[in-house]
Amino acid sequence: MGQEDKKSLIKSEEAKGVNPLDELDHNLLEWKEQLGQKQDELVQVKRQITFSWYDITAHSIHEETEHAHRSLCWCSAAERQRSKPILKNVTGVAYPGELFVLMGSSGAGKTTLLNCVTFRNIRSLRISGLVRINSEPISQTELASQSAYVQQDDLFVPCLSVKEHMIFQARLRMSSRYTYEEKMQRVEQVMAQLSLLKCQHVLIGLPGIIKGISGGERKRLALASELLMNPSLLFCDEPTTGLDSFMALNVMQTLKTEAMSGRTVICTVHQPSSELFGLFDKICLMAEGRTAFLGTAEEADKFFTKLNAPCPINFSPGDYYIQILSIIPGREEACKKNVNCICDAFERSSDGIKIRKKARSSRIEPSGEQWEKKVSLVNPYRVGWWEQFRAVLWRSWLSIRKNPKITKLKFLSYLSVTILISVLYFHQPMNSDGVQNICGALFLFLNNSTFKNINGVLVTFCSELPLFLREHKNGLYRTDVYFLSKTLADIPWFTLFNVMFTGTCYLFVGMNQGLVHFLVAIGITVLVTYTVLGLGYILSVSSPTPQVAQQLVAVVITPFMLLGGFFLDIRSIPSYLVWVSDLSWFKWGNIALLINQWSTINHINCTEHLSDCMSNGYQVLQEYGVAGRSINVNLEFMWSIIMLVILCVLCRVSAFLILLYKAYNYDG
Repeated sequence: MGQEDKKSLIKSEEAKGVNPLDELDHNLLEWKEQLGQKQDELVQVKRQITFSWYDITAHSIHEETEHAHRSLCWCSAAERQRSKPILKNVTGVAYPGELFVLMGSSGAGKTTLLNCVTFRNIRSLRISGLVRINSEPISQTELASQSAYVQQDDLFVPCLSVKEHMIFQARLRMSSRYTYEEKMQRVEQVMAQLSLLKCQHVLIGLPGIIKGISGGERKRLALASELLMNPSLLFCDEPTTGLDSFMALNVMQTLKTEAMSGRTVICTVHQPSSELFGLFDKICLMAEGRTAFLGTAEEADKFFTKLNAPCPINFSPGDYYIQILSIIPGREEACKKNVNCICDAFERSSDGIKIRKKARSSRIEPSGEQWEKKVSLVNPYRVGWWEQFRAVLWRSWLSIRKNPKITKLKFLSYLSVTILISVLYFHQPMNSDGVQNICGALFLFLNNSTFKNINGVLVTFCSELPLFLREHKNGLYRTDVYFLSKTLADIPWFTLFNVMFTGTCYLFVGMNQGLVHFLVAIGITVLVTYTVLGLGYILSVSSPTPQVAQQLVAVVITPFMLLGGFFLDIRSIPSYLVWVSDLSWFKWGNIALLINQWSTINHINCTEHLSDCMSNGYQVLQEYGVAGRSINVNLEFMWSIIMLVILCVLCRVSAFLILLYKAYNYDG
């Protein structure tokens, strides 16, 4: 429909006595009345909060460092002083019961402002200003105890259902003074409040990979997790990102409902539709790191009308305000001049002066002290170590148990290799040919225990690392709790598969008979498995993506395999590479399996009359450099087991320290 058609339609409707814009306002008013009727059913907040920020200025540390580096080369002193601030003396106030929305084009500074006033993602910023709650300065920990923050990207464990996710959140977010029944009652209450009951048993899923709930339901679920403790102050970063117009309206109506319950709701919205714009109680327009306007939609219309830039009747106000405050390529200078004029006009206006007076403290001058102490945790832990461990272990086990496809693929992979080795090496005779084949089969035990297991845990941490860092930052659980829970959840499956593989192959190949030797061989391969899992955790924690971790596998494992004593005689390893060999689980696992297999074999048939034919197991061990005059076989066996235990512990401790380092330095 063209512009002329739209104008004629509006004129025809007005001629009939009907104004389409009035009809839209009537529908919004009717919806607000319905919310008002339901307001008594909502959980009222414990404490109403007036949240204010005064003269917030932020500079990028990286940018300043880059300027300083250039100054050593060719930049003048004048150029070094041109460090452009990201935020410039931004001031604002949000009141309880209001839906306060930060608006602006990309790069306007709205997300940076939200990060500054919530003390998040600020390691790379030098900030000054003052943030207060009810006229009192606030610290990061104090703010977090009274507020909730819904981030732009939604992170969940995809194999959990909506209710399982909410139960997990309730167990960790609600303190120990609540009973389990009270926590479950709160879960039901919040899910009903956010219309999640109909999908409570549906998997959350992963968009494009695992079918699950819709985008709007994911946003409401993220919001529900934060509302369990009924916070008085709610921050949302781009809650409508990636949603269609209907879902976006649905999510914003939910936020409007929360505001009407007495909460102070502050969120950023990039470019709202007319329907969304009608829900906003206060809007804060930002441009070039400054405040261009703060007030109601009616006040915005009056302000821009005074500037001879009124919003056209048939134009979306949100689109219009963002358009006139945007920097258009090719017209940068003119646009910046226009933006500065608008920002200066608001700063001099009566509304702008009132806001600055309200946000300013008569006792404390704005400075950078509030942001100097950057604690690693936003919230203190609400439950004890044991409850954290039980909850995280429960979720880790559920994520494995509810993903049967992966478990079936692992089982089929182990089964295929088990059948292949059992058929190829079936019932080896105890002669010189059988010795070589059995030793080869033993090394295949180690090879299979290495590659099958390490590939199975590469995604254990790197796929969930963003979720862990966020939950740990929010004070849900400790790093050691998460690491211990994830590693313990992996043990049953990997132990079962390796016992199945080693036990079956051992019997079919016809190795050293006897229950003790059989159990020892299984124990050695299981110990190798645990060592390899530890190495897999190191790669998983260190790598940003599973693909990077996969590429590192061959690079890391190949040296240890070559120096493990099968492809190269241990006695011929160069002295400068002995330390690599000593760190090889292939070496110690191979020595332990060889001793377990051959130490009690007293007779081996020689198929050929050769002088170097090995006639007993001790000679086999001598051939492989495991036995000799200066080598005590029993002591060598014990030392191999001890070294495997040391390597197992060392790998897991190293992986934990890397995870701890990442958690400590995370500032999201």
